[in-house]
Amino acid sequence: MLPPVDSTVLQSNPEFASLYSKLTNSVLNPDASTKNGPSTKQRRAVTEELNEYRLHAAKQHLLTDAISNANPQSLQVTHAPAPSLTRRPRPQQQTTTSTPLTELPPALLDLLLLLPPLLNNVQSELTPDSTALLLSSPPLSDFPTHLPQLARLVSTTLHTSAVHLARTANPSTNPSYVHRSVPTLPTHAASLAGTIAERKAELTRARVAAAGELTALLRDQTAVLGQLLRALEAKHGPIARSLEFRATEAALTAQRQEAEAEAALGAARRDTYTPEAARALASYASHLRDARGRLAEAVHTRRGELEAYGVVEVAAGGEGDTAGVGATRGGKEKVMREMARVYRDMGRQVEEVRSDLERLGRA
Repeated sequence: MLPPVDSTVLQSNPEFASLYSKLTNSVLNPDASTKNGPSTKQRRAVTEELNEYRLHAAKQHLLTDAISNANPQSLQVTHAPAPSLTRRPRPQQQTTTSTPLTELPPALLDLLLLLPPLLNNVQSELTPDSTALLLSSPPLSDFPTHLPQLARLVSTTLHTSAVHLARTANPSTNPSYVHRSVPTLPTHAASLAGTIAERKAELTRARVAAAGELTALLRDQTAVLGQLLRALEAKHGPIARSLEFRATEAALTAQRQEAEAEAALGAARRDTYTPEAARALASYASHLRDARGRLAEAVHTRRGELEAYGVVEVAAGGEGDTAGVGATRGGKEKVMREMARVYRDMGRQVEEVRSDLERLGRA
């Protein structure tokens, strides 16, 4: 059968799961042989031929075994009873089952004694001449004469064996009716073989599933134990104390480095800025502040003068403020235009006077 695969492997590998399903359902048989391969027909023919040979060998084995069991010498053996599992073992008693030799002809007895070795010895060491001489001599030459009696003995032996098999296969059936189950022995055996194969497959799948579940359970237990150990380690372990000590040490080191940095900064300032330089810088900063104030005052004064002439831009404001400033700017603009016109007229008059003087001077 095909080897089973854990369900977790199939779930974690979808492509492999698809390939495995295709192989098990469409490509391969349960015995791992190819379903529709190029040599399927030839293999099927070989399998049928092999089954025929097996059937022939089984028949020959059954006949040989029946003849051997029908041999009176083989029946005159000592049998010891099977030990009981529930009772205390008793002293061993021997039972002897024998067939009276007077009931069988001597020639038939000789056949029963000679046939099993001949049938069992497949690779006979006898030459063809010896075999022909043996078959043409009594008692083998009388084989057709004793065949009906031999057939009855073999039939009885086979029937007895079949009844034993039927009783084993149907233990709950009344012994008086066990012989009725003999014809159904092949079907029952095939059914049992199929059932055994199915149960083996189910058992294998159950084992794989149980192994998967056990693996998952062990994984979960490992994770739980890991979490528990980490919690205990974080709460009571030396690692937690070590981390606490390290944090305290790091805080003290940071404070010390901060104090050292402040001390170094103070020393650098003392080395860079002497008292004279510090006083000079302080006076220069005061001068800059005074200059900034004077500059701001001058800017305010110039802005006032410019506003008087309507030159300063008006910042964004409300509509009322814009209207008032626009009216003031309109009046200032008129004054400026009038001043520009007067200045232009005065300049033209000055040019005329200058030209008159130049003309008089040339005269």
